Amino acid sequence: MGFRENLKAELANADMLVKELAKLSGIKKQTIDSYLREKNNIPSVEAGLKIAQALGVSVEYLVMGEETQKDKSLSSLHYELQSLIQSIGQLNREDRKIVIDNAHNLVKALQSKKTNV
Repeated sequence: MGFRENLKAELANADMLVKELAKLSGIKKQTIDSYLREKNNIPSVEAGLKIAQALGVSVEYLVMGEETQKDKSLSSLHYELQSLIQSIGQLNREDRKIVIDNAHNLVKALQSKKTNV
């Protein structure tokens, strides 16, 4: 499969709309639409990287259909979780630790709430 087919497959796998991919990647929706419509329309390296990162896959996978184990695990997450992970990853180490610790505490509190009901 080529870029167009792999992009379509990943959008379906992530249950993501093109407009959501556009927002996450910073690539215009019309540009992504053209990649999906036109068989030989392949993005620049920079655009391909942004799209791959937004989908949680490698550029190699989008172009060639080859994917690493790390990429597979991220691509199986819903796009909202992928977006959250990417946002947290952009924080500095100290802020990232604060967010992760608070997220863990929130999950524990919600789980405790469920068992006490």
